[in-house]
Amino acid sequence: MEKNYREKIGRLVAELRINHNLTQAELAAKLNTSQSAINRIEKGTQNISLEIIARISDVLNSEILSVNNEGKLNLRVRGGRKLRGEITVNTSKNAAVGLLCASLLNKGKTTLYRVARIEEVNRILEVLNSIGVKTRWLNDKDLEIIPPRRLKLSEMDINAAKKTRSIIMFLGPLLHQYRDFKIPFAGGCHLGKRTVEPHLEALAPFGLRVDAATGTDFYHAKVIPKKASGTIVLTERGNTTSENLLMAAALNDGVTVARNVSNDYMVLDVCYYLQKLGVEIEGVGGTNLKITGLPEINKDIEYYLSEDPIEAVSLIAAGVVTGSEITVKRVPIEMIDVELAVLKTMGLKFETSASYLSHNGQTVLADITIKKSTLTAPKDKIAGFPSSINMDNLPFLGLIAATASGSTLLHDWAYENRAIYFTELSKLNADIELIDPHRVYFNGPTHWRAADVVAPPALRPSVVVLLAMLAADGTSILRDVYNINRGYEDLYQRLNSLGAKIEIFRDI
Repeated sequence: MEKNYREKIGRLVAELRINHNLTQAELAAKLNTSQSAINRIEKGTQNISLEIIARISDVLNSEILSVNNEGKLNLRVRGGRKLRGEITVNTSKNAAVGLLCASLLNKGKTTLYRVARIEEVNRILEVLNSIGVKTRWLNDKDLEIIPPRRLKLSEMDINAAKKTRSIIMFLGPLLHQYRDFKIPFAGGCHLGKRTVEPHLEALAPFGLRVDAATGTDFYHAKVIPKKASGTIVLTERGNTTSENLLMAAALNDGVTVARNVSNDYMVLDVCYYLQKLGVEIEGVGGTNLKITGLPEINKDIEYYLSEDPIEAVSLIAAGVVTGSEITVKRVPIEMIDVELAVLKTMGLKFETSASYLSHNGQTVLADITIKKSTLTAPKDKIAGFPSSINMDNLPFLGLIAATASGSTLLHDWAYENRAIYFTELSKLNADIELIDPHRVYFNGPTHWRAADVVAPPALRPSVVVLLAMLAADGTSILRDVYNINRGYEDLYQRLNSLGAKIEIFRDI
């Protein structure tokens, strides 16, 4: 939204608020946000979504802005500009949604610090609020969560729940507390078939049975309580599957032994949070865990989220694809060491600061300064595997490969559709050869060209297209970028702080 429109909306919000005899703090409380956010809105310095405008309209009983049904958010990118300066990595989207689900285990108050204000988090908060959980932003980043004595599961906000795949992680926290409940089918990115069967297999030892009757759009969970015995072996080392298992084990009054558990960053955050709740977990950081659960958890705790390694690599890619020198701060260095090793073999020059700990006292961070480099294709293919390149970083390594001299094979074996989205880069003049839904060749170096593109229906591929547009001379348009807002907070403004020129506009 252009600045003058923000200012006009801000003045209107202030006038309506005063007419309703509300202070900024009182309006903030009704909107479940902070007073400082309302202050920025009224000053016209806050980028606000159509959703927030609609919520303000409801509270103030006045239509602030009229939009048509196609009022989607779009970006105008004036590319070909060098970036410079420093940019700080935000906390993890995937950790945030996992911890929001895990907070259902705790009957006490959970305070999460430095939570990403993104659409994926908003959807989970809407679901939590609808079932009786009280949440409030203490300021722009910190979130307080207080559960009711009993959740109102029958009143769940189905529309919000259907927009996020994270809703599947309600199974683990709820199965020990409720004998019969329903959750809607999971949504999220369009990346092909993503079966929930591994979740059901992991939770069956705790007495969970789930039916998905023909013609319905929900999972019907029924629980015959029992203590898990023996060893639970995950058939798929999935992140959300591992988190569901951990959350179920947390309220299993006894010992749960789990093997082939993911040790990815968001799973580690859930482990650290559970440990603060009093759950004993042996082997954190590995793939074999021994969890000693509790019969009940009722504890007021505070937890700092870790930084996001996927955002870190996407910011590194922004520097590389634009041929710029930038410093990316607060990088979870141990989580991207394989990615950095691959980029080093391709010729990327960078400097790494001394390491230091995140606010949670666990995650190791460092600052990375990217130097202008001439890249060549790696000798081997790029592929994601457990304990190797993170699957969600593959798209950004593919983008970087498109800037390198030579031909690079990227194998995205986990998702049936995501490699197909790389072909969108051909609209910006990339030489892309799709072999099958999982494998693609990048033939570089690419001389990027501006284009008008509809964002792919998936988070990381959409960001990849945006970053390529930063490198393309001329003005590009990226349409319908809701998926980017699901996983990145203020990305456009933060890139603009480095010298990019990204303008937001909507179909009004």
